[in-house]
Amino acid sequence: MTGNFIPLSVPNLKGNELEYVANAIKTEWVSTGGPYVDGFERKIAEYTGAKGAVSCQNGTAGLHIALILTGVTPADEVIVPTLTFIAAVNPVKYIGAEPVFMDCDDSLCLDPVKLRQFCEEECNFTDGKLFDKANGRQIKAVVAVHVFGNMADMEAITDIALKYNLKIVEDATEAIGTYYTDGKFKGKFAGTIGDIGVYSFNGNKIITTGGGGMIVSNNAEYLKKAKHLTTQAKSDGLYYTHDDIGYNYRMTNLQAALGVAQLEQLEDFIKIKENNYNEYKRRFDRIDGLKLLNFRKNIRSNRWFYALLCDGYKLSRDSLIKYLSAHNIQSRPLWGLISDQKPYAGARTYKIERAKYFGKNIVNIPCSTNLTLDGIETVVNAIENS
Repeated sequence: MTGNFIPLSVPNLKGNELEYVANAIKTEWVSTGGPYVDGFERKIAEYTGAKGAVSCQNGTAGLHIALILTGVTPADEVIVPTLTFIAAVNPVKYIGAEPVFMDCDDSLCLDPVKLRQFCEEECNFTDGKLFDKANGRQIKAVVAVHVFGNMADMEAITDIALKYNLKIVEDATEAIGTYYTDGKFKGKFAGTIGDIGVYSFNGNKIITTGGGGMIVSNNAEYLKKAKHLTTQAKSDGLYYTHDDIGYNYRMTNLQAALGVAQLEQLEDFIKIKENNYNEYKRRFDRIDGLKLLNFRKNIRSNRWFYALLCDGYKLSRDSLIKYLSAHNIQSRPLWGLISDQKPYAGARTYKIERAKYFGKNIVNIPCSTNLTLDGIETVVNAIENS
């Protein structure tokens, strides 16, 4: 961060990034092969406890491959949250399938109560398959997004998925490092509970490779096919024969060099995120009309983004964002609900209520891992004086 400007979320590149990237350049391993790619995949699998990991160009590419692996076809539907970034949903359309938009609960993640109601009341379960009564389409999968580093209620979601034979794709693009501390999945990391998980290393994530993503799974066949599909489905590397429609989705060695250095610092970054969150919360608790949203009590969250609820505050969400911008403080509203976006006009929705409330009243405030206590004080003082 430079000058007096306080950004929303920027990278922290103070570890071994320069050394590892320089090494990749020096050894001339700069493309989609190289020791850092293999090493980064191995280290992510070791860190999360997944059986394996396959790197890709970004989280969106990873989600696309994940849906292919779970057997989603153009004839199918996929249950998705409406409160998320659009990249969680677009891969459904890449395949030609249709989304069914679900509401969120108070964690901002997909609401399992409404998910169960939808399966029970709006669907038929026949011969081990779930069909939407409205159109006869089979529902193959549910995308559970761990919003802002929180954890969706995976105990409830997995129970529902097991009952109705649904595959679970975990969009853990915002939640690397988040894990359960109690309950059925104690010790399990976000991304490793469902059938396939996906992480993102975009520039604003808690660790970054500039761009890039990672697919993780405990299913060896999924991992093998993910690597095959992300490398153009090449069945013979010498004679360039291909046995499927593949994709140019592999991460570069340069990106992976950054990733290895960033992963070395992840636990320290999470501690900073937690300390800064607690400091913000202590200060906002004394301001009427503002509330910093909590994370689930039975998880260790990476606390990627901080969500400030402005309900009853003297300024509206948009007025507060505008005010902060005038004081060189970057903030943002929640994403526009995906079911309200032009490309999804007329899509199937189910009882979207809570997401609308949060969509109108949440502001994301600065949360970088290089944010100082002075920076936090500047943000809070600016809001108090608004």
